[in-house]
Amino acid sequence: MVEKNIYRYYILIQLIKDLCYNIQRTYKYDPAAHSKIEILLLYPHIKALIFYRIAHWFWMHHCYFLARFHSNLARRITGIEIHPGACIGKGLIIDHGMGVVIGETSIIGNDCIIYHGVTLGGNGKEQNKRHPTLGNRIIVGAGAKILGNITIEDDSKIGANAVVLTSCVKNSVMVGIPATNKNKHRS
Repeated sequence: MVEKNIYRYYILIQLIKDLCYNIQRTYKYDPAAHSKIEILLLYPHIKALIFYRIAHWFWMHHCYFLARFHSNLARRITGIEIHPGACIGKGLIIDHGMGVVIGETSIIGNDCIIYHGVTLGGNGKEQNKRHPTLGNRIIVGAGAKILGNITIEDDSKIGANAVVLTSCVKNSVMVGIPATNKNKHRS
């Protein structure tokens, strides 16, 4: 019984630490932010990530209905759709988040920035891992579509409205439809 209570407190403390880190990171990133309380109460990506962390906990404990209920509630409130099965690291910023979709098997590393209208989706061809993996410190421009079981390695940038269908190496700059690496000489 004591171990179960310790685990619950650990989860709660981790949730609060992640929340504080996200608020601090957003405060440093966004010049329009006037205070941390403003970020907590008014920024939709903070609300979406709180809902996601709760939904993900339910998902990991096989309470799929409650997980999907929380993710649907978050989508209605924020316009950001994050599947509860996705794995998201700390420090994610979803700037002007309306229309962002993050699929079930997506993995997002630490300190990534995603702009509005981005889709991390499947391509309909695979059964198990069918969504992209983003490394650490990735920037994904507005309207970009990253589709399929591909990997975007650390410190890469995806241009606005790019359609990424293939994996890319570290420090890539992917632009176009279909996206190609415009930073090959530095990778």
